[in-house]
This record gives sequence, structure tokens and C-alpha cells, in this order.
Amino acid sequence: MKDRGGRDRVVLATKFGFGREEGNPNSGGNGRKNIYDALHTSLRRLQTDYIDLYWLHNWDTLTPAEEVMSTLDDLVRSGKVRYVGFSNCSGWYLGRAQTIAELRGYAPIIALQLEYSLVERNIEREHVPAALELGMGITPWSPLASGLLTGRYQSSGADLRGEGRLHAVREHPAFTDLFTERNWAIAEELVKLAKQLGRPPAQVALNWVTNRPAVSSTIIGATKLQQLQDNLASLDFAIPAELEKRLNDISAPDIHYPYNFFTGEFTRMVSSGTTVVRTAARAA
Repeated sequence: MKDRGGRDRVVLATKFGFGREEGNPNSGGNGRKNIYDALHTSLRRLQTDYIDLYWLHNWDTLTPAEEVMSTLDDLVRSGKVRYVGFSNCSGWYLGRAQTIAELRGYAPIIALQLEYSLVERNIEREHVPAALELGMGITPWSPLASGLLTGRYQSSGADLRGEGRLHAVREHPAFTDLFTERNWAIAEELVKLAKQLGRPPAQVALNWVTNRPAVSSTIIGATKLQQLQDNLASLDFAIPAELEKRLNDISAPDIHYPYNFFTGEFTRMVSSGTTVVRTAARAA
């Protein structure tokens, strides 16, 4: 980009949060000191004077939301950051941070980078409604569940040896719940449905997640040009409603308390047997 002079044609993003120096607690986390240090380190490495989208990589469970949002607002006002986003945080913390930004006139959170796929739909409980209500676009990471939804692996007895990403993440703490009978069943159903559509399973999985409520973009990974082209082709078709329902049904997350109070018979009880329709919501 530097050689070609195309910096203004690119939306450049980077993250902060994880420690950069073993044994030094000041080199990680969401505190003001690390946010400043991490940004300036990234600017030097990337050889640019601003970041288009600066992500909080991981909630540190310690730093007050007021400190995080005021610091990020300072960076936006200084011109070193254009927009800010959150990744891997709890729903309540996200809501508090965005509300603080609204009330104090800080730069708002415009995007959420969260794990989302046919086998990981837990963000639909809190984060998706928050994004729709508070004006944030969701950018899913791992939409193919590290390769589980590519069709390459179709059963719990699949050979996971090799150099693929699914093999690489087997021991990673973020993917300990990936290899379950439920997820294998979803992967198998996806393959069957993809055959009916005449599309690769990966394209169907990407199409599904890209068209979910509040999703504004999707993170894809490709090491070859053909992989990139195949991934982009997931936008070239629509999944028929009856086939989409099959995917929704088999992958639906369990409904636990208190979320069971917000659906079905409980909503009828609250509305005295009438039908209440929400007619307006903020667009992400």
C-alpha cells in the first residue's frame, strides 16, 4: 500500500488487548496505558498515521467501561483512529459502554466482532438484539467453525490429522466445545442441504451467517486466490426459505432462563393474550 499509494482506498483495522510482553501486566488489557501503547506500536509496525477501525480484542473483566470509552474517544478526536469496535465481550458490558458513549458524546461502538456460525449461535441471546438496538454492525469471526462447516469433515469419527485449521485449533481454549455430537449433526445436515442447492457446504454456511440479522460483514480467511473467489461466491445465491428453516432448526441454541420468559406463552401472558408487534428498531 505504501509503494502504490493506495492507503485511502483501504479500511485498515487492528486490535488491542492481549499482552505483548510476557510478565508485564501493563502490556495487555483494556486500560488507558495499554490502549495508547498498543496503538502507537501498531502505527509504527503498519507504517501509517491512523487506523480506520480499532478493535478491543478481548474484554479484560477489570477496566471500567468509562475508562475504555473515554480513551477510545480521545484517540478518535486526535485523528489516530477513525472508528472503534468491540470483540469478545459480555452483553451487559457492551450495553453499558455504548450507553456511556451516547450520554457523554463519545465516539460510539460501530461494530462487534464475535464468533458466529451455524454451530455457534449464542450471541443471538444478547449481542444481536443489542446490536440492532444500539446501532452496531456484527462482523462474525470463524463463520466456518475453523473448517468444520466446509464439508471436509462430516462425522465424529473424521480424521482430524493434517495441516488444516480444524486440526490446528483442537487444543485451543476457544474451541473446546467445537467437537460435539450436536455440531457434527449440523455439519452433516449442511452437506445434505448443500447438495440440494448444488453449492459447496462452505458457501452455504457463509451465505447463512452473512444474511443473519445485524450482520454487516463477515470475516473470511483464504490462503489461495481460488479460496477467496469461492468464498465470495457465497453472496451469489439465496437459500430457499424451507431449506433455511432446516438449518435454523437443527442449529437453534437451547433457550434457558431468563430467555424463556421472552418467548412463547410468556409473551402472550404479558400482553394479555394480544399480539404486540415492534414496528421500529435502529438499523445496524
